[in-house]
Amino acid sequence: MKIARARALTTAATAALLLAVTGCSTMGDDSASEPTGTSSPAGDGEVGGTVVLVTHSSFALPKKLVRSFESETGIDLQTRSAGDGGTLSAKLSLTKDDPTGDVAFGVDNTFASRPLEEGVFASYTADLPPGAEQYALDDGADRLTPVDVGNVCVNVDTTWFEREGIEPPQTLDDLTDPTYRDLFVTPGASTSSPGMAFLLSTIAEYGEDGWQDYWTDLLANGAEVVDGWEDAYYGDFTQGGGNGDRPIVLSYDSSPAFTVKGGRSTTAALLDTCFRQVEYVGVLEGAANPAGAEAVVDWMLSDEVQGALPESMYVFPVSDDVEVPADWARYAEQPTDPYEVAPADIAANRERWLTEWTDVISR
Repeated sequence: MKIARARALTTAATAALLLAVTGCSTMGDDSASEPTGTSSPAGDGEVGGTVVLVTHSSFALPKKLVRSFESETGIDLQTRSAGDGGTLSAKLSLTKDDPTGDVAFGVDNTFASRPLEEGVFASYTADLPPGAEQYALDDGADRLTPVDVGNVCVNVDTTWFEREGIEPPQTLDDLTDPTYRDLFVTPGASTSSPGMAFLLSTIAEYGEDGWQDYWTDLLANGAEVVDGWEDAYYGDFTQGGGNGDRPIVLSYDSSPAFTVKGGRSTTAALLDTCFRQVEYVGVLEGAANPAGAEAVVDWMLSDEVQGALPESMYVFPVSDDVEVPADWARYAEQPTDPYEVAPADIAANRERWLTEWTDVISR
């Protein structure tokens, strides 16, 4: 059995466990320490105490920024990782009756419908900065607040293709061409929000009658499926900084701004393969410290956090008041016509699509 298929089966097994919603689940790593300090009693309206932020494994903000927030509010902010975006969304649903945090960040537009339907988030309407309203959910805007936006796109290592004398792919169709056999790695749709976005791109391109055949051809051409974006980019991609051997990876339109050497980027995003992804933050229903959780939501919309997002988490701010770094303006080119699937269609079909996708990669 090839490594790609073995890892895909691991992803499929994880998906089956999470989608079945059976058994007990804990948030974050087993080694994560329990919160310390005193949380504000629910409903007292006072800010302070410990706030537990449940988030995905790619969450990162400058420590100085976090310390400043804690100093200004009296909050002890503790983060708890729950894996990639898809795993985060599933775990939030599994623990909805006994939440293991106060606020959650990282649920995106591809996974939001499930936790919203299951009552994971409490009502809180934040004041949105200019430009953010366009990313608000049609159903759930009073519970999930947009924080960042990015386009999930296939990326290529341009230096690898130049060295090999091969033209890089440009479209989804190209990824099934034998020229690119064993060169592509993607996070899985069931455990990764970028992976789910890629699945939706293929559904938008090939339709209900064609996307499964596309995935069959993609896997037959040696595509590797791994659990999360970090596994794909830092583990398998040739420009990820490790010992990766695959020059094609699913990542973001912003990624080329982080691989600049000698005045040029060593990677490129294929702008005809992109799907728009918006990430949200929300107060968890039953939070021990709802006032502190609301303060975190407001903080995520502040100019300081919005301005830190590009270089901290590879994403664009939702606020028009914040300018992106100079390298982004030059290297992080955005698609003009990304793939889209209506939120209502995602909500109605997501679980079926994931089940069918798991069946395809398990064959």
